[in-house]
Amino acid sequence: QVPNIIKALHKQLKEKSIKSRQGCFSLLTELASVLPGCLADHIPALIPGIVFSLADKSSSSNMRIDTLSFLHVLLCNHQPEVFHPHVKALLPSVVTCIGDPFYKITSEALLVTQQLVKVIRPLDKPYTFDAKPYVKDLFSGTLKRLKAADIDQEVKERAISCMGQIIYNLGDHLSTDLQPTLKIFLERLKNEITRLTTVKALTLIASSPLKIDLRPILGEGLPILASFLRKNQRALKLSTLNALDILVKNYSDSLKPAMIEAVLTELPVLITENDMHVSQVTIMFLTTLAKVYPSCISKISGSVLAEIFQLVHSPLLQGGALNAIIDFFQALVLTKTAAMGYPELMKQLTAPVYSSGSAGASLTLHKQAYHSIAKCVAALSSACPKEAPAAVNQFVQDVKSPKSSPAVQVLAFLFLAEVGRTTNLSAQRELRTVILEAFSSPSEEVKSAASYALGNVSVGNLKEYLPFMLKEIGSQPKRQYLLLHSLKEVISCSPADSLTPYVEDIWALLFKHCECTEEGTRNVVAECLGKLTLVNPAELLPRLRKQLSAGSPHARSTVVTAIKFTITDQPQPIDALLKGCIG
Repeated sequence: QVPNIIKALHKQLKEKSIKSRQGCFSLLTELASVLPGCLADHIPALIPGIVFSLADKSSSSNMRIDTLSFLHVLLCNHQPEVFHPHVKALLPSVVTCIGDPFYKITSEALLVTQQLVKVIRPLDKPYTFDAKPYVKDLFSGTLKRLKAADIDQEVKERAISCMGQIIYNLGDHLSTDLQPTLKIFLERLKNEITRLTTVKALTLIASSPLKIDLRPILGEGLPILASFLRKNQRALKLSTLNALDILVKNYSDSLKPAMIEAVLTELPVLITENDMHVSQVTIMFLTTLAKVYPSCISKISGSVLAEIFQLVHSPLLQGGALNAIIDFFQALVLTKTAAMGYPELMKQLTAPVYSSGSAGASLTLHKQAYHSIAKCVAALSSACPKEAPAAVNQFVQDVKSPKSSPAVQVLAFLFLAEVGRTTNLSAQRELRTVILEAFSSPSEEVKSAASYALGNVSVGNLKEYLPFMLKEIGSQPKRQYLLLHSLKEVISCSPADSLTPYVEDIWALLFKHCECTEEGTRNVVAECLGKLTLVNPAELLPRLRKQLSAGSPHARSTVVTAIKFTITDQPQPIDALLKGCIG
């Protein structure tokens, strides 16, 4: 259809009637958005119409705005090289629009210019186009708007972003113009209205592969950035942390210790469970610091670590923030900083669990906190491989000892699960017995943690553990529910190819239990079946469907529930096959 549409619109784009032209651009904008890349072959037919509408003296301002906004969508949704033959025709009229007295036209033109800069010199792929002849016009047009003080807020912001893009893509062509322009950025940083946009532009410039020389503005700029971390504006804090992170990664040799210390003092306050995302970005920045300036970290270790331990023990910690903390601990322990080595960190992480009282006490921390502590402790052990065997032994002893409180046992099992998932723990001869004994513990939490541990330890050693687990499920009706939960962990965490040899045995076992009278057990069986189907959907999904005609209503409901677990958040090979089953 596209060639026919273009053929019909081509003549209309040079019509006198503004209404017709606006209609054309509106249709083309939709086309370019809905089918990115569909106009690539028709660019030569469209450019004259675009230039005509931008340059036509009789065009209304709305006509120009519509033309620019179409051009922006077009540039965003097509490959740079399709525009290269037309830059010479397009650029002058766009630059003229930057100088237009009407602020809305200027604003749209700056957006287009920002995109054009990426087109004439795409840094992420090889290119043959020579951008040099166009740099001067682009730069001087944008600079006029960047310098102007008495213009609309939106124009100010877009001029900053556009100039940031020009320096990012073309900074090496600016020679003597570069430093005075960076000085303007410094002025814009000091202004409350433009500071956020400027921080984002500086982040972009600092990440440029052209290695733009920012030294002249770092001395004055870094303390300003540090002061933004105190401001009560969340977006500004987050953008500033990203900017500082890039600066430390790419300009470490230009930053003096005093500059870094000014930033460090602002960080502890930002780590709090009241705002997990700000905490996460702060901790990611601390990880960068620990890698680039290990010596600086000791200056704030006390205050930052106190806040981080508080987060680890918080019921709210999960996902991105937890992963950031894990990376931080691994980076920290490798800095070999005094008082922050492996033994000290281990002690502080686990202290609240070990001090939680006698064997009769219930769990003192929230359940989530035990998972977080276990993940952090396992991460420290993997960062210090020499220490890992001793840690595993210590936790196995904790589980065996009758003096251990439920809290200590839960943590020990969760730790063994984290380590066992990626390491073969067959050297721990008594581990299997210890886990199975815990299945008869009076504490529900300990039983559940033991079942989780058995599943994850099996992932690291399927050959030894999985046949044993399947045998136990068949022969131990009392422990069946916990063992099925272990099996669920194995199916969820094992790579498909390593599970393949066991699929038939697991499948047969699950169907033996899908008519169980206990609803809880049936639900776990259903989850195992659903997740197992994902291992080989082409073969297993039709077999699962067949069971829908089973005689027992329990069996049928288990299969329906199992289908629910084949539907996942991320695209999977099974998705195409499911279309035929559902609806």
